[in-house]
Amino acid sequence: MKYSGIGGQAVIEGVMMKNGDEYATAVRKPDGEIEVKKDTYISMGEKVKFFSLPFVRGIFSFVDSMVLGMRSLTFSASFFEDDEDAGEPGKFEQFLDRVFGEKLEKALMAVVMVFSVIMAIAIFMVLPLFLANIFHRFIASQTVMAVIEGIIRIVIFIAYIKIISNMEDIRRTFMYHGAEHKCINCLEHGLDLTVENVRESSKEHKRCGTSFLLIVMVISILFFMVVRVDTVWLRVVSRIVLIPVIAGVSYEFLRLAGRSNSKIMDILSRPGMWMQGLTTTEPDDSMIEVGIASVEAVFDWREFLNKNFPEKQG
Repeated sequence: MKYSGIGGQAVIEGVMMKNGDEYATAVRKPDGEIEVKKDTYISMGEKVKFFSLPFVRGIFSFVDSMVLGMRSLTFSASFFEDDEDAGEPGKFEQFLDRVFGEKLEKALMAVVMVFSVIMAIAIFMVLPLFLANIFHRFIASQTVMAVIEGIIRIVIFIAYIKIISNMEDIRRTFMYHGAEHKCINCLEHGLDLTVENVRESSKEHKRCGTSFLLIVMVISILFFMVVRVDTVWLRVVSRIVLIPVIAGVSYEFLRLAGRSNSKIMDILSRPGMWMQGLTTTEPDDSMIEVGIASVEAVFDWREFLNKNFPEKQG
């Protein structure tokens, strides 16, 4: 495997791919045509050098992915909005429009992201602590309690994915997630980016965000074994305060794993790859075509193959 530097996300009926400062979102419109939007995004690490330092860049990379994901989702969703029932905007909508004007969309995106982060912290960091605390009266060992809390956190995450995967839109998004991975795997294993080659490639990839979340949950167990405080509320504070630290360590592990071909890293990455079975599904050929269109908008895959796999090129 050769590291390509490209990464992406699945969106509504489409795929976003990023290469350097350029990214492209390809969407299969209701009429069957593929619409591709190409743009640029300067990461926070490029704007502020401190944000690009090891163990610091992880949390800011996560923020970058959320911002870019929201932009791409907004673009993809625009093709599927139902305007038939749209009436006159209500008083609240008119008020927001007067206050924010052209910046309304950005303001709403910011609110959605902040709300999402708060809910994620509450559900996946704080709730497991309170559930694990039920066992505290029976178990004195803080180490065992940290393990129980971590297991509960993983179970909640799996249950959450299982529940939302029953939604038709989410199931299709997971298929596009598979198409995204298969396109990147196809290139990084030296194959021409064709529907046939992509179809035969793996839908699991070591740099996936699903793997990152699992790594966060595992590393959090190790941190909370060491960080010990007396009261429940201090433990809640510690869970929140340590999120940037845990994210930073997890990002460095994922970054190393995504660039390494060593057997040890492959073994350590395996649980994250298994977890991707929950968030990636085999795509159909039409979805693969969307993934290919997104890659080709920002990445010269032929030059990449000629440079990194000359023995395979005719």
